Amino acid sequence: MVSEPPKIYKFAEKFTIHTEKTMNVAIVGASGAVGQEFLRVLDEQNFPIDELTLFGSSRSAGRKYTFRGKEYTVKELCHNDDFKGIDIAFVSAGGSTSIEFAETITKHGALMIDNSSAFRMDKDVPLVVPEVNGDDAFNAPRGIIANPNCTTIQMVVALKPINDLSKICKVHVATYQAASGAGAAAMDELVEQYAQLGRGEEATVNKFAYQLAYNLIPHVDVFTDNGYTKEEMKMFNETKKIMHEPDLDVSAMCVRVPVMRAHSEAIWIETERPVSVDEARKAFENGEGIVVVDAPAEKKYPMPLFVAGKDPVFVGRIRKDLCNDCGLSFWVVGDQIKKGAALNAVQIAQYMLSHGWKK
Repeated sequence: MVSEPPKIYKFAEKFTIHTEKTMNVAIVGASGAVGQEFLRVLDEQNFPIDELTLFGSSRSAGRKYTFRGKEYTVKELCHNDDFKGIDIAFVSAGGSTSIEFAETITKHGALMIDNSSAFRMDKDVPLVVPEVNGDDAFNAPRGIIANPNCTTIQMVVALKPINDLSKICKVHVATYQAASGAGAAAMDELVEQYAQLGRGEEATVNKFAYQLAYNLIPHVDVFTDNGYTKEEMKMFNETKKIMHEPDLDVSAMCVRVPVMRAHSEAIWIETERPVSVDEARKAFENGEGIVVVDAPAEKKYPMPLFVAGKDPVFVGRIRKDLCNDCGLSFWVVGDQIKKGAALNAVQIAQYMLSHGWKK
């Protein structure tokens, strides 16, 4: 299992992409962890690109990156007409940048697929996970589509096939979130902390509330007045919007763990009718974007060590809830930077192109 190569999940390979020309694509925030993942994912997915333009802050402007054998220089993001002629802009530069530059990016007709939380709950901005609600992407009057929170994305991919069997009434989830969720600097900090502690030095703490190495931190994002963090409330609100279930009960506990990348989630659900383990397993196996790894007796279950760098959402430990006849429990692992960010955004564009979208 350790030697198994990363699986490239071709989301759109079963679709015909209906476009007479390749796309002019922009990446905003190209130097960040997600921006770099966009470059890898676009190449892996063989996304049809004619021209590529990279944007970043004044600090990253001038940096050079190679894509499909050609070198590109990062341009500084400015309020000008640089997005004229751009078909799709993948944006991952933080909420404040998304808000400030949304009009600049979209004013000439570019479709903005935004990775921040800035617009996710706006009524006139669709919040999309293609395997769950891909058609919502076609109702984007502002030219903006929001990419959901990473933890929400992998959870709703797993919830969808069960909800198709029997409506889900309640969801409880505990997340185990990798350092990657806090960006490239956080990943570097975790590596440095282990090195410092190995040398007998005090660990440097900048990106997290406490030392993450050899520790767990039950604190992701800032706390709100109700005692839940913003991360936990994102899962509460976004799941309802994506699944078109405003009455769905969702409760989350988000924990940062000393893992480099790939988030894990322990999920408990209650359905309207009892769903057997065999039914659930078959539904997961037939679900879009899901790989089932569920043979506990053989010590086979999803783990971030083996999921990092892979495209699908992995599901295992499928079992009945011992406290509720209508309850199921299962374990979900997904790469936060891929499916939880860059890949989902690219899949939104793939879904639209495969269903006839043209600028």
